Amino acid sequence: MITKKTKYAFKALIHLAGTPSGHPVLIADLAESENIPKKFLEFILLSLRKGGLLNSRVGKGGGYSLALPADKISVGSIIRILEGDFAPVQCLSTTNRTRCEECKDEETCGIRLTMADVHAVLTTTLGNLTLADMIERSEQARKKLRNVVDYCI
Repeated sequence: MITKKTKYAFKALIHLAGTPSGHPVLIADLAESENIPKKFLEFILLSLRKGGLLNSRVGKGGGYSLALPADKISVGSIIRILEGDFAPVQCLSTTNRTRCEECKDEETCGIRLTMADVHAVLTTTLGNLTLADMIERSEQARKKLRNVVDYCI
């Protein structure tokens, strides 16, 4: 499961994606409009900036903006920056790999081999989905709800 930190990051990034290019958003405004604790948001935005997904500008007219178009920011990159590697078992981690203590032989371990397939699918899927896809799915769901006709008698 992703943490609240990543959920808040998604909310902030979606907000920034809806902001006209060249118009940075102040942390205080973003925190208020998305109902995110300001100090927590500062930490999240700093991590995303260091990860190359955001630009920041200080001073008058400053704030945060997307460093890339929304269709170039993968869901996987956001999660990886904030959560680290998303390997289902420790022995598949690329950033914090350790051998599973209950495993006798990694080469023949059925758990590892099966989870390697899960890891590959998860990595590919999260790498292919983008912030723009997330926004589009939300928009489609809103349109679908608006077009619902209630037949009450």
